[in-house]
Amino acid sequence: MFGLPKSLLLVLVLVAPLAVATAGASASSKQVMTFEAPNELLSDARRDQTLDEIKAFGVDRVRVLMNWSSIAPGSDSARRPDFDATDPGAYPASGWGRYDNLMQAARARGIEVYVTLTGPAPRWATRRKRDNLTDPSASEFQAFATAAGRRYGEQVAIWSIWNEPNQPQFLKPQFRRGRPASPAIYRRLYLGGQKGLQASGNGADTILLGETSPRGNSRVVAPLAFLRGTLCLSRSYRRSRRCRKITTSGYAHHPYTTSSGPRFRPPNPDDVTIGVLSRLTRALDRAGRARAVSRGLGLYLTEFGIQSAPDPIAVSQAQQAEFLAISERLARLNKRVRTFSQYLMRDDDPNAGGERYGGFESGLRRFDGRPKPAYDGFRTPLVVTDYGRSDVGWGLVRPARGTQTSVVVQYRNRGARAYRDLRTVQTNSRGAFAFKTRSRAGRRYRVRWTAPDGTVFTGPPIRAYR
Repeated sequence: MFGLPKSLLLVLVLVAPLAVATAGASASSKQVMTFEAPNELLSDARRDQTLDEIKAFGVDRVRVLMNWSSIAPGSDSARRPDFDATDPGAYPASGWGRYDNLMQAARARGIEVYVTLTGPAPRWATRRKRDNLTDPSASEFQAFATAAGRRYGEQVAIWSIWNEPNQPQFLKPQFRRGRPASPAIYRRLYLGGQKGLQASGNGADTILLGETSPRGNSRVVAPLAFLRGTLCLSRSYRRSRRCRKITTSGYAHHPYTTSSGPRFRPPNPDDVTIGVLSRLTRALDRAGRARAVSRGLGLYLTEFGIQSAPDPIAVSQAQQAEFLAISERLARLNKRVRTFSQYLMRDDDPNAGGERYGGFESGLRRFDGRPKPAYDGFRTPLVVTDYGRSDVGWGLVRPARGTQTSVVVQYRNRGARAYRDLRTVQTNSRGAFAFKTRSRAGRRYRVRWTAPDGTVFTGPPIRAYR
């Protein structure tokens, strides 16, 4: 159990009367869901099946990391090959191959591909040429971005620059003499990538800044400290005169939380998890007032998931479904959020990297393909909030588009074996619905609805949270 803020409480109370059927989708109703499944979408064996699943969910955008070192020639060499790095035809065809296949398959299904141009870098494109992460060349990255834009510019309309640049496994060094170093490196990479996309004719596309991870420590620069460093802002958000304003379409962030749940509030005020998105929007507003970026930038939550069992230190699979729904609701209540995301269709290989469960268990399926409760929960997320005497529910029928859908809300009291119908509610045109009922300890809720083709979908059991 965890408490909800007054702003969320007010919204849910307002939608509690009988009129909730149309009021439940207030807030960010135009928010776009993005899905990321790298192991499947870049695999010839699983790509088509996974895209079909994603499409059946009603999701029309997938994210892919376009890794510079996996495409560029001679990536492990300290000596730069003699080639025109702005010409996509000068790269090995095999480097582009899996991305070509994804673009083609996604386009056939009407799915948009969102590309993050990112490292690791070719070794020859780093300052000291000792590894693939330390101080990559902004000019060489600019050339790569130009090549990527020329190859995929007609198929891609939304880009971002570098994945989690505040993490040492993606960019080094993070600190020099105890002071953040990665923000200045990233600023150069972002400006280089932006210039490269402009040179390829993609300057009018959506190009996002950030892609930051949620929390900092002695090795990781905290996201708000990283933002300030990238924009040349002091802790009080005063901009250095040496830095010009950065133009960007929005700010991308990965607001992962802990096993404490979506309402977890990190003690470090420079950390940003899903429960404290207002920290980031306030920081962006202060940066806008300092003229470091445009005012009112949108927030793109481009990677998110809830870690679950079988990882022994994660939440249960039942809680994963509950926490995912609550997280999506929190994102929708923030009107600055343009995009929310689900990271992974299947869990990572539990034995990959030599460490048991060293990857991510945030998938809707287990590694062996068995669906978790979150699989059905993703199709129909449901949040029920306990206000003492009343339970107030909000939910979403993911594939609903432009028409109202009948949803049967069901309940099972503690000790009962079967679910009983509570009532039938109507979604609005974007698939959202809400309801209010008397609260009862130990009660579980779920929803059922019938698709136009006659398929009946049933969501997982959901508890009411205070």
